Amino acid sequence: MQDANEFLDDYFTAAADTDPENHVSLFGDDAVVHDDGRSLRGLAAVRRWRSEVPSVRYDLREVVGTATACHAVAAVSGDFPGSPVTLRFTFERDARGRISMLDIEPET
Repeated sequence: MQDANEFLDDYFTAAADTDPENHVSLFGDDAVVHDDGRSLRGLAAVRRWRSEVPSVRYDLREVVGTATACHAVAAVSGDFPGSPVTLRFTFERDARGRISMLDIEPET
């Protein structure tokens, strides 16, 4: 399994990719995403969530954790109200290295 730095580099590259399937492929079948006050479960919900995300750029500021549980702080900018914003991304990954849980919240 990739270490936290490699995984997060891959995650943010895929999240900024114009092909949403590159991003969705990082999630496990039963993944849970908490973002913007919503909780989503499963790949179909992750796919819908990803389709709603505007095109953004990520400037990774901090990486902490292990291969299976890590978090990152990134400045996110794009065409959305309040841009840019600094967000904290907390990940849990399953034994296959797929995202099982992602929590996104404003950095305080």
